[in-house]
Amino acid sequence: MAQFFSIHPDNPQPRLIKQAAEMLRNGAVIVYPTDSGYAIGCHLDDKEAVARIRQIRGLDEKHLMTLVCRDLSELAHYARVDNAQFRLLKNNTPGSYTFILEATKEVPRRLQHPKRSTIGLRIPDHPVALALLEELGEPLLSTTLILPGGDNPLTDVAEIREHLEKLVELVIEGGIVGGESTTVIDLTNDAPVLVRRGKGPIAHLGIEE
Repeated sequence: MAQFFSIHPDNPQPRLIKQAAEMLRNGAVIVYPTDSGYAIGCHLDDKEAVARIRQIRGLDEKHLMTLVCRDLSELAHYARVDNAQFRLLKNNTPGSYTFILEATKEVPRRLQHPKRSTIGLRIPDHPVALALLEELGEPLLSTTLILPGGDNPLTDVAEIREHLEKLVELVIEGGIVGGESTTVIDLTNDAPVLVRRGKGPIAHLGIEE
């Protein structure tokens, strides 16, 4: 049976954040709030937890999950970022974007695109998620919480608990969140390329839909 933490969306309780981080270190799969909806995540080195997330979401091995980072310095540890990319990232993080970048050697091969050696990374704009990442001290391996057969992320905590209370170790309620996935932008080309239109706006990026 999953534990349930109600964490203040603006002033997260340190005690609960610390407990959640410790659960992640011990192999937990958790549901947590972000600026673009609820996500499901685990420790990035936990293969068993990753397999459980894939099973819950109905994902195959080809579906790449995202490394959710606390800040730009952490993101740059896992991705190769040039000056132009850094400026774009600085102006749009934290926010509802997932950026595809070239992975560094710090990223396990199993987490990279098999042909391109790329990785999806994001910095969420949500106090609970950022507090958890800060306490954890490393990224979360994560994906949007969309159940098999669904089109949109789950947003109702009662519904999340009903579906997942026996499948995850922790559900964190963090206030009202949207139900729209992140905008995915590929930064591995000469110019940014829109991969998926989501919550993050793109007009200021000069990207054509």
